[in-house]
Amino acid sequence: MSLRLPHRGWLVDLDGTVYRGEALIPGADAAIAELRRAGRRVAFLSNKPLATRADYAAKLTRLGIPTSADDVVNSSLVLARHLARLDAGAPVFVIGEPPLVAELRAHHFEVRADHRVRWVVIAFDRTFDYAKLDTALQAVRGGARLIATNPDRTCPTEDGEIPDCAGMIAAVEAVTGQAVEVVVGKPSPIILEVALKRLGVAPADCVIVGDRIETDIVMGKRGGLATVLVLTGITRARDPRIAETSPDLVLGSIREIVEPPHQ
Repeated sequence: MSLRLPHRGWLVDLDGTVYRGEALIPGADAAIAELRRAGRRVAFLSNKPLATRADYAAKLTRLGIPTSADDVVNSSLVLARHLARLDAGAPVFVIGEPPLVAELRAHHFEVRADHRVRWVVIAFDRTFDYAKLDTALQAVRGGARLIATNPDRTCPTEDGEIPDCAGMIAAVEAVTGQAVEVVVGKPSPIILEVALKRLGVAPADCVIVGDRIETDIVMGKRGGLATVLVLTGITRARDPRIAETSPDLVLGSIREIVEPPHQ
């Protein structure tokens, strides 16, 4: 068997690329195993802030892809690191779930439940409600700034798509009249920089594999990476944006990055 692309570094999206919900994309485990066997450097890159990196690593391992937390880069980690450079230890209000709160606390931020903060952190939050929206409004009225984890409109699951962070961002921007200053997740160069540093590979020698044109493929194109679009998640085969963005490869699934042996 051989790989369809020769690059040394591989950044692989998770939701819709390696799995949907708790279901492994058929053949994803074998594809990752072949990349590793061939000596390629592999890291997993996710915009989703609903679990810790250790949780993602444990899930991948459970699904047959042995992974350590250090091999996972997600938007929670990237946001915490970026905000630490902007305003270390600042008081923050979080529209988000416990794993993101834990990451921020681990980076020494003061996570508060009230509006007396310098930043409102907006993330994919399945507990988002009116009270959180009101706290965000009062915080912005008091001078707080807005930062967010990821721009995704929806998240793919085994049962279909569910609302993602873009809905929370839109709600906060609508009531406050203030725009989010930074979104750190894909397609931002902020998350790409962290991921490439983790791999230790130059952009020209790296591939990104993902299911979203507007995040995975756009980021790869802007950053000088090779791009592989898989059709197991959000993007459909007839999407006109495929022709517009011209990924290097469009595959039915990640399993197809490995070419079968010639007969």
